[in-house]
Amino acid sequence: MEGTEKAKTQEQKDIEVRFVELEPMCVACSHVISDNPERDAWQKLYAWAEPKGLLEDTEKNPVFGFNNPSPTPGFKEYGYEFWIGVDSDARAEGDIEIKKFPGGLYAAASCNSLAAIGPTWIKLWNYVNSDKCKHKWRHTHELEKLLNPGASEKEFVFDLYLPIE
Repeated sequence: MEGTEKAKTQEQKDIEVRFVELEPMCVACSHVISDNPERDAWQKLYAWAEPKGLLEDTEKNPVFGFNNPSPTPGFKEYGYEFWIGVDSDARAEGDIEIKKFPGGLYAAASCNSLAAIGPTWIKLWNYVNSDKCKHKWRHTHELEKLLNPGASEKEFVFDLYLPIE
């Protein structure tokens, strides 16, 4: 998985945005629909990946997540899916699936806490929609890359990735 991204940086006064090319990779996936799917999907992925030593090197085994499906007004439950980069010979086990991620070009910004995710996503969307680049709508996800999977939920640090053309 090494070398999964190449980045250029461009600053705007309220957000620093990097343009990142994520390389194709195999990923192990945990998907949950519940009233707290981030926590539930993370617990499943962690229980599978931690004993295998996959969480020790986030460069080799990057961890990404995204809403799937997104929250809907009036409904408590929604979905979240976590991915971790794995070798191409990895096999599905129990609730963990193996998928191929095609990679792609992304606008990325750092986010230093769970509480800052919403405001940082808004700034990143605004940046992309200000004619700096064009959002790519088809066949790809907005991604939240977890940079410190060994931390407590309150200490999680993320990079947010918005697919662009």
